[in-house]
Amino acid sequence: MRCGMNTLSLKIQQGLGRDPHGGEIFCFRGRKGDLIKVLWHDGVGMSLYLKRLEAGKFIWPVSQSGTAVPVSAAQLGYLLEGIDWRNPRWTQRPKTAG
Repeated sequence: MRCGMNTLSLKIQQGLGRDPHGGEIFCFRGRKGDLIKVLWHDGVGMSLYLKRLEAGKFIWPVSQSGTAVPVSAAQLGYLLEGIDWRNPRWTQRPKTAG
């Protein structure tokens, strides 16, 4: 996950054959699963969003063909919050009450 926005844009263009400047949101997950990078071009400039979870892992959709997986806006929201989008509930529960 050392890649910056230029390298990630190149991976999108060459690896996926997609246009990184087309307005789509592209997400990349780290090897351990606790780090995610989101790349998005809004028509004016490229934005790179990085989020690391303190506990738990990002629940990542599985690709059947090893390529990009389209997700809905709701699934992306769950993904960024660290919630299992297949069964929407918090993945980390409090250990004690009170």
